[in-house]
Amino acid sequence: MEGGRQMKGCRALTEAEVALVQRSFGGTYAARDKALFLLGVKSGFRISELLSLRVADVQPHSQIADQVTVRRRHMKTQREGRTVPLHPDAKVALAAWLLQLRRLRDVTPQTYVFQSRKGVNRPITKVQAWRILHDAVVANELTGTLGTHAMRKTFAHRVYERLGRDLVKTQRALGHANINSTVSYLSCADEEIHAAILAS
Repeated sequence: MEGGRQMKGCRALTEAEVALVQRSFGGTYAARDKALFLLGVKSGFRISELLSLRVADVQPHSQIADQVTVRRRHMKTQREGRTVPLHPDAKVALAAWLLQLRRLRDVTPQTYVFQSRKGVNRPITKVQAWRILHDAVVANELTGTLGTHAMRKTFAHRVYERLGRDLVKTQRALGHANINSTVSYLSCADEEIHAAILAS
């Protein structure tokens, strides 16, 4: 895992690696870190978009929402917001974290979901999110470039496969304005290319 905010060349995680990483968080904020990771790999939001979420965005009432929207001002291009259905695994992880968060401090609809221990109602930083994932990656001896963007790339690869390798639908799932961006997300499967060349 290289560079605090490495994105280019970042690879997707395999199913087995996702299972390993989600069991690797520890300490007081383990539930927060697991929720952040699972929401990342199950929604495809960028790390800055995940960190912008407030309680009202994921739990507007007593139950975790069925979908989550990141508002336009928090999106990379700021052209439009993006709404994604919440995967059951992410819902369970978010519910567990918000229950614990309410034990740790007063929570309002405007409380940031991924709270920092520092300051009043501040989310963790992108650098701290990278450190959290880095520690889990190191603990599991995973190799390759695995920054926080690996969560979004993991989502991209999973959706691409489940949509029958349909690039246009994958582009929509990722919220990309340009399909070339989608192609670049899926261009890191070098092993497949090498295997195809050797089998030719």
